Amino acid sequence: MASQFTQKMKGKPQLSGAIRRVLLVTDAWEPQINGVVRCYQNVLRELRQLGVEVELIEPSTFPTTHNPFYSEVRLALPRRKIVAERIQAFQPDAIHIATEGPLGLAGRAYCRRRRWQFTTSFHTHWPSYMWALARVPQPMTWQFMRWFHGPSRAVMVPTPSMQAQLAKHGIKRTTLFSRGVDLSRFYPRPKGAPLGDGPVMGYVGRVSYEKGIEAFLECKAPGTKVIVGDGPAREALRAKYPAAKWLGFKEGEELAQIYSDLDLVVFPSRTDTFGQVILEAMASGTPVAATPSPGPIDLITETGVGALNEDLALAIPRALSEGRPERCIAHAQEYRWPVVAQQFYRNLVGVQKAPQTAKQPSAQAV
Repeated sequence: MASQFTQKMKGKPQLSGAIRRVLLVTDAWEPQINGVVRCYQNVLRELRQLGVEVELIEPSTFPTTHNPFYSEVRLALPRRKIVAERIQAFQPDAIHIATEGPLGLAGRAYCRRRRWQFTTSFHTHWPSYMWALARVPQPMTWQFMRWFHGPSRAVMVPTPSMQAQLAKHGIKRTTLFSRGVDLSRFYPRPKGAPLGDGPVMGYVGRVSYEKGIEAFLECKAPGTKVIVGDGPAREALRAKYPAAKWLGFKEGEELAQIYSDLDLVVFPSRTDTFGQVILEAMASGTPVAATPSPGPIDLITETGVGALNEDLALAIPRALSEGRPERCIAHAQEYRWPVVAQQFYRNLVGVQKAPQTAKQPSAQAV
């Protein structure tokens, strides 16, 4: 039986509200490839198909600098005057700030100066990431997160478990904004050439220490371990664990085929706020083993789709024995991008109904 969370995702997408011009401010955009970018690519596509005009303020039109934590991601260096001019020129009905980076800060500052309402998202668990990557004390990062999201009229989070965690850290006014899966891309396919001796277990994602990959690689589980992805820790981990099969970064049809070729996907991360890989694997008919962390505990909720355990050595055999492709597929089909876009839009409309404080009614801002 579907959970209360996934039941809310069902229904025919439709828009009911006066918002027709949405401005998205994000530090994460193409050519970056990550969960934040893919989420908004899908949501904005669905909104545009329903007649909503969308404008982006993203890094490609600004000078950028090196990101000390993610070498493949550049940080924008926005001039706040230019950000202000672009917002004023678009005259949005709603402003959504997706990230806490330089562009997010510029968009937030603009709204605060003019007492405009806005919404934000909590996509990345920065307190955990900053501790794992640079040993920044988590209370310090949580303090920044409370400051950043404090004025937001609605902080959109992907799961109920993340809502509960943010509430414990003093971040209020949260609302659900889930994720979807592209069912036209990820579906069961005939298995290709064997990836190794079975069972074949795979990690898919960024190869970085904060993702908990070593917990998977060190796990005593018979079979072949496959790593799909790239990142700053790839070469070091590849040298340390040569028995694993390292496939590098994959996308599109090649990635979709790999999901079907795997007997199990292992999701060891304790820092992700959702786990898009989990849905993609399930849509392909592949069960998932994970730790009971925010994201996995909201997605692996039914028998036959996977298993959760603090010890992956216990979660893996259980997921392999109990996993049922038909259950995985049915579960993943409850998460569709058109319905996620509707959820996002309703969050904006709900904020717009609150008392307006904008000085310029012609440019009502959420």
